[in-house]
Amino acid sequence: MRHLKRTAKLGRTSEHRNAMLANLVCSLIEHKRVTTSLAKAKAARSVAEKMVTLGKRGTIHDRRLAVARLHQDSAAKTLFTEIAPAFKDRKGGYTRIVKLGQRQGDASQSAILEWVDFTPAAPATTEAVPAAETKPETKPKEK
Repeated sequence: MRHLKRTAKLGRTSEHRNAMLANLVCSLIEHKRVTTSLAKAKAARSVAEKMVTLGKRGTIHDRRLAVARLHQDSAAKTLFTEIAPAFKDRKGGYTRIVKLGQRQGDASQSAILEWVDFTPAAPATTEAVPAAETKPETKPKEK
């Protein structure tokens, strides 16, 4: 019987599953949104929310735990400097899963995993960006 065994195995060994979820969460941190299967999104959501909780506490020990789980220093740095401060007033529920429907290739349920109410911080420099040049519109020739 499988009573109280909540881990979604996803057809992988534990090492492969942990590495895959770490990569998925790193992609979520970097790109702010990832499209994946519904089962993987549900499994990665708990990892991502635990990482934000570590980021909100922000101690050196929490940083070490995040790097050990994510295996990428750049993702952990982005987590602690951008993502976690944006959720400092939120008590939980940092991610959202939006169901997309079935994938064309294998008919698997796909979904988008994204941050809830995340607005990235404004860039440090406020230099004037030149406006893109636009072409004047031409009227179509009448026959």
